[in-house]
Amino acid sequence: MSQTFSDADIEEEQKHFSNVITTFQQYAQYSAGLAANNRRRKDIYTLPQGDKELLDSLGYRQKLQEVDRAILVNAEFLKLIVAKPEIFGHDLDSPEDADENKAGSGVLYDHLHGDMHSHSHSHPHHHHSHSHNHANATPDPRPGSKHQGKYKPTDFDMDKLRSTLKQFVRDWSEEGKEERETCYTPMKDALVAHFSDKPSPESRQNIRVLVPGAGLGRLAYDVANLGFACQGNEFSHYMLLASYLILNRTDAIGQYTIYPYIHSFSNIPNREAILRPVKVPDVLPSALPAGSNFSLVAGDFEEIYGAECEEGDLEPQAGQWDAVLTCFFIDTAKNIINYLRIIHRILAPGGVWINMGPLLWHFENNATNDPSVELDLEEVKTLAQKIGFVISNERTIGTTYTSNSQSMLGYVYRTAFWTATKA
Repeated sequence: MSQTFSDADIEEEQKHFSNVITTFQQYAQYSAGLAANNRRRKDIYTLPQGDKELLDSLGYRQKLQEVDRAILVNAEFLKLIVAKPEIFGHDLDSPEDADENKAGSGVLYDHLHGDMHSHSHSHPHHHHSHSHNHANATPDPRPGSKHQGKYKPTDFDMDKLRSTLKQFVRDWSEEGKEERETCYTPMKDALVAHFSDKPSPESRQNIRVLVPGAGLGRLAYDVANLGFACQGNEFSHYMLLASYLILNRTDAIGQYTIYPYIHSFSNIPNREAILRPVKVPDVLPSALPAGSNFSLVAGDFEEIYGAECEEGDLEPQAGQWDAVLTCFFIDTAKNIINYLRIIHRILAPGGVWINMGPLLWHFENNATNDPSVELDLEEVKTLAQKIGFVISNERTIGTTYTSNSQSMLGYVYRTAFWTATKA
């Protein structure tokens, strides 16, 4: 059924969306970029004259100027992402006028019908990080009270924005190819193997595949490119805004240039490691074969795919999907039991769930009193079997996640991969 939300819920959602837009717009000022560089310049002046001269001989101040220019390039790119926020169904000037009928999921991208749809974000966001950085995700510390005046982005906001830039590298750049092949290729291969009786793209057009936690949409795009009818689902405003640009407003390969690694000077072997530009995208998203069925839907996974019908206890999505691909997703659950239960219910008989990812429980030790069920890997697999999955093709795959490949420090996840069929 269509969920209804209170005026307070809608106003809070409008406010959060407006704050995200402001964060994109204020990147240069609050990104720990220009401000950090100004701090570095001030620190130079605290040094003895001889030390200043040595730094000048190294070109340190010149490097700071180059980083300044790179920050401004990033700022223009991020402003482009939010150049027309009204297409997302929000009135930024009048949150109190939000239309309650906008509650529900919305289609961000629909390749099959040839037109690009706006969408509304009606599910109240609880402002938690859903990124897979090397440390546990940190809840947004902002209070829920109404902001007064111009919004000032927090460190949490800027961390999300920096993660978004790195996500562009992972999903839509040549540099991210190795990471994508490590993560996405085993999942795509398992999907093709499960439907081996459909050997050609043309024969797969009626096989429906869901990719929750789609991020910037590359895995879902790749699955659609194989001929499957694929739908991605994403919750984060940062990801949704960024994916709209790459999927709907991109006309050429390498159209945009970003500098994703300039925000920290630590563990850097040389200047190129932070100042190298990255061009996106590496493929043209609109170049899917004729007849491809690819969509990206905005909203909360549990609310969209676990919603109940008005007249009964059945779910409208029950049995509607032939495959569900979860990549770095299941640990975003507050209650992993509900995630797995929904995946099982929405799969058709004999349907397949393909998983790859760690267990970085995103709500562990949260500061907002959200519940969090944190199982170990063996418990997750046993739970899946109790819910009704038959797990096979298990293995461990080592991979990075949005890392700087030239850094002196790297984190490698020993991710759990499996194929599970609905019993």
